[in-house]
Amino acid sequence: MVEVDQEAPDFTVPQATADDVDSFTLSDALGDGPVVLAFFPAAFTGGCSDEMCSFRDSLAEFEDVGGAVYGVSVDGPFALEEFAAKNDLNFPLLSDFSRTVIEDYDVVLDSLVDVYGPVAKRSVFVVDSDGVVRYRWVSDDPGVLPDVDEVKEAVEDAA
Repeated sequence: MVEVDQEAPDFTVPQATADDVDSFTLSDALGDGPVVLAFFPAAFTGGCSDEMCSFRDSLAEFEDVGGAVYGVSVDGPFALEEFAAKNDLNFPLLSDFSRTVIEDYDVVLDSLVDVYGPVAKRSVFVVDSDGVVRYRWVSDDPGVLPDVDEVKEAVEDAA
């Protein structure tokens, strides 16, 4: 289990873009300030759309303190590209299609509505520029959304 004050597991996964699929490596993104990893169970679901739109609407506040936001799910990069376009998301979405990142961060939800799984538990990690986890929030209930203001405070503290 990844805890606060521990080194965040590094990973490389596909990143959805408007035109293509790029590669994202956590350690490459850390030098510029805190990174928010917002894990969500499944694209195109109500709660996940609400959560990602909350981060979208607050992105300028994260950026003001040097933070970067990334959404992470087990959906494929092409589905995430469509999800981002449909919701006008202004931050990158990362595809953990192989489910290794959710395992490394210990945020595996075995099943979503007894149909789809395993998926990511709704969870948020703030990783500082040294690669250390400074904030951790994990919910066993996919219907519970993170407090975006609390995450913003964690980014400010980690900056």
